Amino acid sequence: MKNKKFAIGLFDDEDVLKSGITSIQNKGQKIYDVYTPYPVHGLENVFFVPRSRLPIAAFCFGCLGFSLAFLMMWYMITYDWPMDIGGKPNFPIVSFIPILFEWTVLFASFGMGFTFFMANRLIPGATPRVMDERATDDRFVVAIEVDTNNEEALANLFTQSGAVEVKYKTF
Repeated sequence: MKNKKFAIGLFDDEDVLKSGITSIQNKGQKIYDVYTPYPVHGLENVFFVPRSRLPIAAFCFGCLGFSLAFLMMWYMITYDWPMDIGGKPNFPIVSFIPILFEWTVLFASFGMGFTFFMANRLIPGATPRVMDERATDDRFVVAIEVDTNNEEALANLFTQSGAVEVKYKTF
């Protein structure tokens, strides 16, 4: 993975942050991400947050759990040890429903958890991207990916938008 350089604008007020994001986007600059110390109401409307793909992963893992449970029960009931339970045939599909449901939920929930941790680089051994440590305390951080020729223009854009401080960081 190649190193990426980011311009980081630090804001000290959430209202200035919202107006700053609007002015940055109006200038045609694409914002990489915004980090805040607490949830800011209405920020998702200003900074167009894309819809999460986590439900797609949950559906895929749920289908995997359903399929594995169905194959396991089919193998055990019809092939490995065929049983006639209560006069029902060797393939009692209605009896499978509770187990199918439980495995679907189990695989979907664990799969979503693993996918979330992998996507956010929260697995052991991975270094998370911390743009600025003050984003967890008292500052609002806006990060923009930098090309080599627009560093000065980004610094001016941040200061015009109300940023208190501008820094550069490479990951």
